[in-house]
Amino acid sequence: MPPRRTHPVVNRALAALIEQAGWTHAATARHVNAVAAESGERVHYDRSAVGHWLTGTIPRPEAVGAAVEAFRRRLGRPGLRPAHLGWPEPGTPPSADDPWRGDPVARLAVLGEDDLLNRRTVLTAGTFTLAALSGLSRLSAHRAQGRAAARRAGAGDVERIRATTRAFADLDDRYGGGHGRAAVAAYLSREVTPLLHGTSGRRRPDLFAAAAELSYLAAYMAMDAGAHALAQRYYISSVRLADEAADLLLRATALRSMAVQAAELGHDGEALALAEAASSALAGHGPARTQAWITGMRAEAHAAAGTRWDALSLLRHTESQLERADSVPESEWTGNYRRESLEHQIGLTLTQLGDHATAARHFAASMRARRPVELRTRALIGLRAAHAFLRAGEVDRAAATVLDLSDDIRLISSARVRDELRGLRAAWQPHRGNALVTRADRAVAG
Repeated sequence: MPPRRTHPVVNRALAALIEQAGWTHAATARHVNAVAAESGERVHYDRSAVGHWLTGTIPRPEAVGAAVEAFRRRLGRPGLRPAHLGWPEPGTPPSADDPWRGDPVARLAVLGEDDLLNRRTVLTAGTFTLAALSGLSRLSAHRAQGRAAARRAGAGDVERIRATTRAFADLDDRYGGGHGRAAVAAYLSREVTPLLHGTSGRRRPDLFAAAAELSYLAAYMAMDAGAHALAQRYYISSVRLADEAADLLLRATALRSMAVQAAELGHDGEALALAEAASSALAGHGPARTQAWITGMRAEAHAAAGTRWDALSLLRHTESQLERADSVPESEWTGNYRRESLEHQIGLTLTQLGDHATAARHFAASMRARRPVELRTRALIGLRAAHAFLRAGEVDRAAATVLDLSDDIRLISSARVRDELRGLRAAWQPHRGNALVTRADRAVAG
């Protein structure tokens, strides 16, 4: 029952949306807090705060953005604006902040600089939003024409960017997305984007492709660090730069990783749409290894959407595609997909289907096969294995898995790893009487 109110409801638009959502005031506050947390903004609203909003109080801008996004998701209305909640619109017109419009190079330059300077405009005001995903349908792959030539890109420019991207990617693999992100943002905004302005010549597509790869890495690192709004915009920049390079493989790569982000945030319908868009971008062409990488994501997304047989069929297709791959994984920057990657994908898909015992075995196989450089990935998948073992009733094996990972976990700066660990520690609370669980919990505490 709603609390007895002493002040009249002034904001009837907000009251109507709360009723449509089927939320209590406390539930409304929880959803706003959760959306804000996705972009690093820690707010702690409760039902009394919602009561104040109903009686005319306008929350802070970051809370307005989070509330709008929470209702978009609940009601399936990506076009919802602050005005629909009875709050004033921000001063900037909505279209001006549409990441799918405008000069992609100029947008990337601003994005990288804002990231580097830790500006709230990009890190918190822009929550990961379903509205941004709707822009994908308006933009087909193309190469923009008609920019004035300021300089000619050379092969050396392209190789330097790609060598630097590889170095940053190795750091990310070892220590997580929270390590070295400022250096990536600085290199992207101050070294790479100036090369893109007005460049011409036959190396122009290669230069834009190299920039798209670096933007993709920046997105992946931001996502791993928990800065989901920032990651979403970097991914969109990667898609747009790939389009400038007329590189469908890169476009598919970015869309596939956007599907991963949507899936990890619980947006199952959007994850499926993005995975299918990645597949459509390749249209059955491209390296078999990359096709397998995308098909595996489609399997996971179908499992989350509840289409079990489609998911299992796609998993079989993924394995077949991977078996046909005729290049070593290291030769392909996009879709660097190995057998251990497939084991992880099978584990994620089976988790969605509720088969935790089998998922645990696949997660464990993936973890064991990881190379020494993949410290973060090994820890993340190991924690997922432990959680699956726990759900399957294998408590000792879950605890032993975490104990084996405890030294590595302390080295890693990754919000995804922290969140997985936090969820696991909460899940094994009923088993704290188990001596092995107690040891494991102490080993990873703090």
